[in-house]
Amino acid sequence: MNHLTLSSLARLALPALLSLPVLAGAQTIDPDTAEGYVQINRKIQCSLEDAKPVVYSWSGRAYARVPGERDKHLFNLLGMNVRQCGTVEDPDRGTGYRMVSREIMLYLDPKTNEILKSWDNPWSGETVDVIHVANDPVNGRPSFGRDAEGNVTPVRMSEINGTWMMNFEVPLFYTNPLAGEYQKYVGGTYHATEIFDFNGDMDELLDANKAEAFPVVSWVRLSQWLPWMEMNGRAGVMYFNAMGKKLESFEQLPAAMKTEISTSYPEYVAPPPLDDTRRNETSWTYMKKIIDSRSETTEKPGGH
Repeated sequence: MNHLTLSSLARLALPALLSLPVLAGAQTIDPDTAEGYVQINRKIQCSLEDAKPVVYSWSGRAYARVPGERDKHLFNLLGMNVRQCGTVEDPDRGTGYRMVSREIMLYLDPKTNEILKSWDNPWSGETVDVIHVANDPVNGRPSFGRDAEGNVTPVRMSEINGTWMMNFEVPLFYTNPLAGEYQKYVGGTYHATEIFDFNGDMDELLDANKAEAFPVVSWVRLSQWLPWMEMNGRAGVMYFNAMGKKLESFEQLPAAMKTEISTSYPEYVAPPPLDDTRRNETSWTYMKKIIDSRSETTEKPGGH
């Protein structure tokens, strides 16, 4: 869901290494320590065990908002992310981790929930091919419990009646790879915001003997039109609203998603390797590859 640019890597531990050390002599993770910050976030995002595949799944709806019109329910959503974490070391910031992942989000018919192959654009009158999200990779920067000055990073978490809650926002504003070299002068920058809210059982999260927590997550995105919709600069925005959870196994994914992975995205049964150094994929870079491949096919009939 989150498409941040991959930064340079810290030293990556071998996948054979196991979990980060728990707090000495304690069975409860202390969120006010650098070690606790790393452990809590690893338990939420992946696992304390290196190279342990973890799967998130979510579903929801996508809407259009155009000035002067009622909002339109365009699509239902079904998504998954498969990930793993590895330990990293930094001479100044100490022991941390890095997450690598790949994700799929399918656009479904809002009435039948069938996976869409094409879509009738109600504004342009054109029928366009639906390009589902298949971003590989969606990797994170190394994360540590201390900042560059050595200060402990606070855990952004609250608690009510034994339930922990964590939320954060990801404002996105970057050069759109589908546009030309003059965006500064004519526009074309991708502008969106993604909002994540996690919650779960506090005892489970702070138990140092459990390698994972299994939170519920909600996701909201405010964004421009999807590129494959071919909206040609029309006024309006989209908003997405979905909920999901971390699963105990790949087999818990919805049947429709497992079938789609089996037939169209077989590599998504597992996360990327821990030493993956590829640039992150976004809906825009993925669409650019498809557009470019269409152009090559048009210019060279019969080409692949």
